Amino acid sequence: MANSLHEQLLKAGLVDQQKLKQVKSAKRKQQKQQRKSKEVVIDEAKLAAQQAAAEKAERDRELNRQLKEQAERKAIAAQIEQLITLNRLPREGDIAYNFVDQNKVKRIYVTEAIRDKLSEGLLAIVSLKEQYEVVPAKVAEKIRQRDEACVILCNDRQADLTDEDDPYADYKIPDDLMW
Repeated sequence: MANSLHEQLLKAGLVDQQKLKQVKSAKRKQQKQQRKSKEVVIDEAKLAAQQAAAEKAERDRELNRQLKEQAERKAIAAQIEQLITLNRLPREGDIAYNFVDQNKVKRIYVTEAIRDKLSEGLLAIVSLKEQYEVVPAKVAEKIRQRDEACVILCNDRQADLTDEDDPYADYKIPDDLMW
């Protein structure tokens, strides 16, 4: 096959007989030297192909990792949305409850019972698609495990315990005090 290629190049006039002999002798010398020295002659084309294949494999691994992370984020977002929609309390009430979200004071309207439970830490406020929902504190804890940013307000129940050395322990905060 190599001879037929050589013959075709000769017929086309792309190489002459002398150039063909030089290439053949150089190839024979290289093979002879390789056999004598038992050294591996570096084939640059092979090396470049291997390097390109390794780079492509690395790019593919990185792309697969990014796709996997994106799928995991979508799955977590779907889990959070499902937790909120299944456990949210109905929107009702006429008492304004103020809370802070990203350094801005926000307001939702709740009933007196919900307000008290929010203050006690039994209920929490979470965000879902730019809206605020009230859910039980246990659900908010599950949401917090998946994404901390979704839980806007979850009062700590331990904060209500009074300190024994507190000089103002005898002075209770009135129930009707709102900020």
